Amino acid sequence: MAKIKSGFKGERAIVLPSAVVDSIAQDVLGKELHITDIGYYPQASYHYRERTKEEAEQFILIYCVEGHGWFSINGNKYSVQSNQFFILPKNTAHSYGSDLKDPWTIYWIHFNGEKASFFANGFDKPTNITPNSDSRIEERLRLFEEIFYTLSRGYSKNNFYYAITSLFYFLGSMKFLGEYRESAQPQNKQMDIIEDIIHYMRENIEKKITLSDLATHAGLSSSHLSSIFQKKTGYSPLRYFTHLRIQEACHYLDFTDMKINQICHKFGFEDAFYFTRIFTQVMGMSPSKYREQKKG
Repeated sequence: MAKIKSGFKGERAIVLPSAVVDSIAQDVLGKELHITDIGYYPQASYHYRERTKEEAEQFILIYCVEGHGWFSINGNKYSVQSNQFFILPKNTAHSYGSDLKDPWTIYWIHFNGEKASFFANGFDKPTNITPNSDSRIEERLRLFEEIFYTLSRGYSKNNFYYAITSLFYFLGSMKFLGEYRESAQPQNKQMDIIEDIIHYMRENIEKKITLSDLATHAGLSSSHLSSIFQKKTGYSPLRYFTHLRIQEACHYLDFTDMKINQICHKFGFEDAFYFTRIFTQVMGMSPSKYREQKKG
């Protein structure tokens, strides 16, 4: 198995110091549940990890939002695809990696605590999180970003408390997937086809979506979808999707300390120069100038 020697383009990760983890693990809240490592790997070619039973000291959640990968545990090997997650139990030998031809993009969290097994139980096989009208994927990923950003600001007790309580909610949204979806405010009326397409775009905001993907989702021909979408919104479907991605990129420029090249890869722009050109076309200024602007 080929293995990468350095990091992944656009990756982000936080590994908490062992002394900090030991301290929070003794805390009244931290002993129930806490994070030890957290990160995001986009298009992680040659990603591979292998741990013995002794090395597997935490539970590991991996949420694949694009591409393919695999994991092996207890003598069984499983394939993982887009919109699936799994949780590896602690104290169990395992290995996992990215598909060589279609490398996965993953969010991952290492966690521990007395309540950790409650959230992990039953998820040692790939579990689907299928995008649909009530899937709330975008909300879940924003919550992940809040946890990551909170920990990136330092290891104060309040930061840890907020990250831990947010982690309870994040894991709960997966443990109780149906309830999480059903708890969203009900729609007063059924989405029309354009609203449904826009929702689909938002739920797949970090992926590369083609016009054919949108047409298939809508059950229409590409030409018919383009015609009715343009009529209602004033934009072609792909142009509208680009605007949504730039809108989300603005959010991360405003409210996180992520580097521009990291934001670029998070929203499916492989080339930072292309991202800057598109961003400038939409916003009238470069990402760096936008970030420097005083707002509010």
